[in-house]
Amino acid sequence: DLVAPYFGNDLTKASPYFYGYVTEVTIDNEAGDNTYSKHYSMGRFAHELAYVMPDSKTAYMSDDGTNDGFYMYVADVAGNLTAGTLYAAKWNQTSNVGAGTANLTWVKLGHAKDADLKTIVDAKPLFTDMFDTEDLNASNECPTAGFKSVNTETGAECLKVKSGKETEAAFMETRRWAAYKGATTEFRKFEGITYNEDNGKLYAAISQVAKGMEDFKKYGKNNDSNDRGGNNDIKLTYDKCGAVYDLDLSSSINDTDGATIDSAYVATTMNSVIEGKMKSYDANSSYAANSCDINSIASPDNIAYKAGSNLLLIGEDTGYHQNDMVWAFDTRTNTLTHRVATTPFGSETTSPMFQAPINGYSYINLVTQHPFGESDKDKIVNPDDVQSYVGYMQIGGKE
Repeated sequence: DLVAPYFGNDLTKASPYFYGYVTEVTIDNEAGDNTYSKHYSMGRFAHELAYVMPDSKTAYMSDDGTNDGFYMYVADVAGNLTAGTLYAAKWNQTSNVGAGTANLTWVKLGHAKDADLKTIVDAKPLFTDMFDTEDLNASNECPTAGFKSVNTETGAECLKVKSGKETEAAFMETRRWAAYKGATTEFRKFEGITYNEDNGKLYAAISQVAKGMEDFKKYGKNNDSNDRGGNNDIKLTYDKCGAVYDLDLSSSINDTDGATIDSAYVATTMNSVIEGKMKSYDANSSYAANSCDINSIASPDNIAYKAGSNLLLIGEDTGYHQNDMVWAFDTRTNTLTHRVATTPFGSETTSPMFQAPINGYSYINLVTQHPFGESDKDKIVNPDDVQSYVGYMQIGGKE
């Protein structure tokens, strides 16, 4: 019903494979003319963010949902994301302390060009053109030989790729194909990504350590729905308040097939550096509406780093702090130093970013979305009160 009007109410003209890709807009001139590109070769899933590294060819992509993956794309040519190789991470856990640590290995999903994939997408393929499916049996196994069990956002299922359909599966059913190939599809709400050029690390936010990231549990209670049929690579303790990780980067790294990945920015580890803390406040306390400790992060989402400052901005998108906050995090000591901003009740912080100096002054940009929208709806008096706002703050003196 929502899509039909865009196709003259003729759903035979529509396809789910038209959507779910990274898009790039190039501003061509000062008048604002632009060129729009859809990068089919970067995979189809619930893209939260695509972050391009300094080599202009390596990109990391987060997948926002439940039982989802973490992806890396390496373009054939620097500065051109229209053709390249897509990889998915496999989490090889080394510790379950806090929100965990792991070594990462990379599963090659495929190589493709946008133009070739667009031709396939325009023909409106069906899921049944790519895979045969069946249900797991009572032993959580596939009844028929040749099928593989997976557990993704779709749930637990048995899949068998059809002959010659590997490319379609890799780039149009990326999450399922990643699981099918043995990558980890257990991440929960994988959000913001940024690069710290001072220590050479990538940083990533996960809003909630839950469901597939637990060990046959769901929100701390025994439940196999997010692990049955899957790898159960991630085995952590439930923390609805989330965590931020740093990732070590290296070159000359091989994928799981033994081929060298053509990038000097391949993530090899993933280490939790700050976690939120679940906490109950007394019903009579002024903090009663908070269920994550107000002195730490809750549901980290967008993050940003300012070169030379050692400071990482961590923006929240949470229902567990009544006022969402933006924090400054010291990447040398791995500690929160102060709150940079707070938002009205029920709103989230989005797009915190450091603006390059203008006339010698530096700024932080910030967006506040849907005030009173997630809680405290009774406080809405005027519809204009729930509009999003864009703001900025000057930081420091003239550079």
